[in-house]
Amino acid sequence: MKNQLQAVVFDWAGTVLDFGSQAPMGAFVQLFARYGVTISIDEARVPMGLAKWDHIHALGTEARIGAEWARVHGRAFSAADCDELYEVFTPMNRESVKQHATLIPGALEVVNALRVRGLKIGSTTGYNRPIMEVVSPLAAAQGYVPDNVVCAGDMASARPGPLMMVKTLADLGVWPPSSVVKVDDTVPGLQEGRAIGCWVVGLAVTGNMLGLSEAQWLALPAAERQRLRAQATTELLAGGAHFVVDGVAQLPSALAQIEALMAAGCLPG
Repeated sequence: MKNQLQAVVFDWAGTVLDFGSQAPMGAFVQLFARYGVTISIDEARVPMGLAKWDHIHALGTEARIGAEWARVHGRAFSAADCDELYEVFTPMNRESVKQHATLIPGALEVVNALRVRGLKIGSTTGYNRPIMEVVSPLAAAQGYVPDNVVCAGDMASARPGPLMMVKTLADLGVWPPSSVVKVDDTVPGLQEGRAIGCWVVGLAVTGNMLGLSEAQWLALPAAERQRLRAQATTELLAGGAHFVVDGVAQLPSALAQIEALMAAGCLPG
């Protein structure tokens, strides 16, 4: 089976649902505001793809935000502070995901077509289990039910390491990793696929790289869309993507290229 695709593993927000990965961003901004520290949406997006505890820690220890935290609180941001913020963040994000759970156009059709071909559909996410307890039923009501869900916190470590993908391949019963494609809109999500030896496909338009809703994206002039697409593509390729497409709707073209490479005996590099 090493020369045939066996499974495709999808991220969630910005990949199969929540065009622009909107749900977590407002929650991060509001979270730090509760503690007297102002952060921007752009700052909140930088660590996207990490487990949410890791994401909060990365924000709290970033140079500007960390300095502001120290000014307000009289001490450096600590792991204990991160623990406290994480407990506040989870219920905030559980609420925000309810407003941003619509499947991205074309995602369900592509997933169904992959199932017809006999491929298994896996999933990993930077969301923790309590957040996914809200998201999964909302996705299922629209017809999307992957064969597994591995959340941040399920394993000893999360992205960009390989453990969530190790668990996913075990859940799906597929091997080797070179017969699996990981699809994600963030660099940490791509790197978890690279870490285990999968093919990885980045999504330039529908996810965190641009952070735009579908309406915002479509309202842009064509030249600006092309500029932003090119910028995001460059970042995803630099972050480890083998191929980059706009969104899951365009995934079949990347899969065809991967299968041609596999037929020629190539492995993910």
